[in-house]
Amino acid sequence: MSRYSAAEIEQKWQQAWDKASVFTAKRDAAKPKYYVLEMFPYPSGRIHMGHVRNYTMGDVIARYKIATGHSVLHPMGWDAFGMPAENAAMAIGANPRDWTYQNIAVMRDQMKPLGLSIDWSREFATCDPEYYGQQQALFLDMLEAGLIYRKNAMVNWDPVDMTVLANEQVIDGKGWRSDAPVERRELTQWFFKISDMADELLAALDGLDDWPAKVKLMQANWIGKSRGLQFGFDLTAPAAGHERIEVYTTRPDTLMGASFVGISADHPLSKELEADNPELAAFNAQVRKTGTSEEAIEKAEKLGFDTGLRVRHPLNPDWELPVWVANFILMDYGTGAIFACPAHDQRDLDFCRKYDLPVIDTFLALDDPQPVTDEAFVPPKTEMVQWIDHFAGLDKATGDEAIDATIAFAEQAGWGKGVTKFRLRDWGLSRQRFWGAPIPVVHCDACGVVPEKKENLPVRLPDDPSFAKPGNPLDHHPTWRDCACPACGAQAKRETDTMDTFVDSSWYFARFTAPDADTPTRAEDADYWMNVDQYIGGIEHAILHLLYSRFFARAMHLTGHLPKKAIEPFDALFTQGMVTHEIYVTRDERDRPVYHLPEDIEWTESGAKLGATGEPVEVIPSAKMSKSKKNVVDPVNIIDAFGADTARWFVLSDSPPERDVEWTAAGAEAAHKFLSRVWRMARELADQRDAGLGEIDRTLQDLMDDYQLGVNPLDDELVRATHRAVDDVTKGIESFGFNAAIAKLYGFVNTIAKSQASARTRWTAMRTLAQLMSPMTPHLSEEIWAILGGPELVVRETWPVADPAMLQDDTVTLPIQINGKRRAEISVPQDMPKSEVEQQVLAVAAVQKALDGATPKKVIVVPGRIVNVVI
Repeated sequence: MSRYSAAEIEQKWQQAWDKASVFTAKRDAAKPKYYVLEMFPYPSGRIHMGHVRNYTMGDVIARYKIATGHSVLHPMGWDAFGMPAENAAMAIGANPRDWTYQNIAVMRDQMKPLGLSIDWSREFATCDPEYYGQQQALFLDMLEAGLIYRKNAMVNWDPVDMTVLANEQVIDGKGWRSDAPVERRELTQWFFKISDMADELLAALDGLDDWPAKVKLMQANWIGKSRGLQFGFDLTAPAAGHERIEVYTTRPDTLMGASFVGISADHPLSKELEADNPELAAFNAQVRKTGTSEEAIEKAEKLGFDTGLRVRHPLNPDWELPVWVANFILMDYGTGAIFACPAHDQRDLDFCRKYDLPVIDTFLALDDPQPVTDEAFVPPKTEMVQWIDHFAGLDKATGDEAIDATIAFAEQAGWGKGVTKFRLRDWGLSRQRFWGAPIPVVHCDACGVVPEKKENLPVRLPDDPSFAKPGNPLDHHPTWRDCACPACGAQAKRETDTMDTFVDSSWYFARFTAPDADTPTRAEDADYWMNVDQYIGGIEHAILHLLYSRFFARAMHLTGHLPKKAIEPFDALFTQGMVTHEIYVTRDERDRPVYHLPEDIEWTESGAKLGATGEPVEVIPSAKMSKSKKNVVDPVNIIDAFGADTARWFVLSDSPPERDVEWTAAGAEAAHKFLSRVWRMARELADQRDAGLGEIDRTLQDLMDDYQLGVNPLDDELVRATHRAVDDVTKGIESFGFNAAIAKLYGFVNTIAKSQASARTRWTAMRTLAQLMSPMTPHLSEEIWAILGGPELVVRETWPVADPAMLQDDTVTLPIQINGKRRAEISVPQDMPKSEVEQQVLAVAAVQKALDGATPKKVIVVPGRIVNVVI
């Protein structure tokens, strides 16, 4: 080639890798293993630059580990079930399966040109019957082990999508897909007993040393361990069969500030009262139309209903408190009832101000006591405060001390008990939709709920769903529900709920170890490949996906599908930043924003304009790529224009990988220009060899086998630079400092280009450069390796190792100042005596010119630092 042609080079080397089966993962007892995994994508139909960045990071690690002698597993799959496919199918009257597999085919074809070191032979989609059939087998094993149960529960119900939503899928009280107001509804649901493992899941976070601290904190907060007091308020008169209301509080120290007792709209007492109270029934019905997420509750207006009931305060039977039903109390946390202390809880205060209920201070800040007005005083539990006649005899104490004292007081008096609770609730896995893994149970009139037999798995989805009616197509399919009871053989009905898609992604990492196994995992493969050594994905999955995966790994161990070492499945976690791009906006006649594609913009001295009309354009920098904002860059177009290596190089080089990176056309062009320069340098060296230089060393180690320092200072300089580059790039890759490694490579290329070393040394440096760039720009590196006569494939070459002795320079560069101003510099041996350094400095042309034949007043030599000549 006369110029760098990425299209020609990249296709050639991808074919060579495939032919040599370079990335096929194999168990090899003679090698250490390394399992690198990126969170697998949803098959939406197009890859985006976030995919490019995510999978390139994993690819760098995988290629590096191959070069360092590891047996590497780097698989790919598709998180393929879910509502988007079902919605698309409903829109076009098709099977979501067809839409999904078409998208997978398109995205696979878009990803393969990136040259990723993926073992495509292990590819699967979670909608493959072979995959969800094994997931059904896991369900049956966990059901038998007591890790799954069924109960009635209040859920978030989307009336348009007609399915249950997780709290996180309720945004501003509306369904995340349908945008319809979400309602609370009581349904019979299947649950994983994740709450039984809450304490273990929390404690184990301390051992995840290679996880980001922010992710561990987010999980700890979600699990939400708290110690508090559980006790009861006696009703002044029995009501609806209830004589007392049990409450749980994490701030029992504020009990003397109680204003009312609140219960959930779903509390048994509230439900029984509403049967004879139409106004309360209407209020409860209205409350149940709101979501159950904390966000929905916090944003909703605080509403209540006075039941007319009264309870006695446990510390003073003459003190009676009203009982209200309040819309901010959830039945599934604590006991579904609280005592309100408005002076020291903002929600309670807002409620009490609205309904003119009393507000009673129980303590004041020591430094600036102020009465509570519109803002509750909530001191941290570690803060020292002044107590107002505290019933446990406290005067000054921290919140933690007061809580402990209160619990001890209540237990000693016999009216309360210290209890540890967790915010984490059991995981509801039932979804009322078609496109998910069917739950493998059968409902029999005689036998009840019966697990399907494993030999009948997978319970396949029907090929002919109809979305003509609202709701779950499995409910109204003419034949799919009908089956024989696995226990008695009588006519029965299949469960029509399917599994939450979080289930699909909670064990896929284990399935990759043996995707062809006729059981969920194969022991010898799981023993060899687990754990995932490096997991990479977005911070948006920091809580649920990772928490559910940690639970699933434990459940799979308990049911015999994973070794004990794998109960924490991800040894190291990295959360990458997003790829951003400028947004280009104009305004229409009604001052509404109109967004424009990057290719529609022209840049002039006065700024950005629309190319078609010349209209000025507002530029919003560094925004998340979004189709709606039209600030997307299609990776396919970038690969077509510049090549995959350019895209890979740019997304790795522009910023630290944990931060966002802004894609710019200028940056992509600069990256391509640099790679073209590297290709030309290799080509020029090859032309020199072809002109008669003869055989050249294969690797840096070959050069070092007989290298002698001091023979050629120019060679010494380049050899040392090569070893420094090896050391810097190795450290950069191992620490996820890809941008820092690339910065060193830029400098190394400049050093090679300027070097006057011998051909042998420059050749070795250039070959080493090919190895060091190989994880980032694998196609170009293979081409350079081949141009320079490298045998076989560079991807199979052993990673170069820096010689520590070569990292220590024998010389030091000293700046020379004349009367305090820097005028020159000089390189001298580190151990050169001061007198000799002085002589060398006085011989420097710039110094001689400044002296103009005179003798300096003083020459100050600071060893290893600087020389100052005073004239």
